[in-house]
This record gives sequence, structure tokens and C-alpha cells, in this order.
Amino acid sequence: MYGTVARMKAKPGTGELLAELGRQLSDDRPAGMVGTWVYQLDADPDEYLLAVAFESREAYRANADSPEQDARYQQMRALLDADPEWHDGEIVYSDGPLGS
Repeated sequence: MYGTVARMKAKPGTGELLAELGRQLSDDRPAGMVGTWVYQLDADPDEYLLAVAFESREAYRANADSPEQDARYQQMRALLDADPEWHDGEIVYSDGPLGS
């Protein structure tokens, strides 16, 4: 599996809108996506960590390079104070149900 982890700082008051974008993604899951997890940090309720898993690097890249993903990213970016800090990589261990 392959994926990304992102650190994001939301504009104040936009957390519910970010959650709604996540629910829309769940309803219209890109090909090869295994699951998505979003953490709202205790230390700052406007700060989030996003983790996304795909079946393969190829599936991840195909989604990342698609016009549909760019449109989703632009919607999300409008709710953020700054660009997310992205960290892509191979998932070398997972325990538990993915996509739950």
C-alpha cells in the first residue's frame, strides 16, 4: 500500500466544512483508495492530520494527477490558512481494519 500524511491548518470555523468534504470523498471514492483518516488535534482544534491509503503507488499517482482530485484539492485548500505539509510514502505496516 502507498499513501500520504498531511498536516493542515484550517481557517477558524471551517472544521465542519472540511469534515463534509471528507464525507463526499467517502461517497465518491477514487479508484484504488483503501481509506482516509482525519485527526483533529487536541492542542489546536483548527489543526488536522490527514492520512490516505491507496492499493499501490500507481493508484495513488493516478488519483493525484487527475482533474477530479485537483478540483477536490482546490475546495479543501480554500478552507486552509496555508498549503498542507505533505509526506508521501510506502505503508510498511498496518494493523486493524482499513477503511473503517
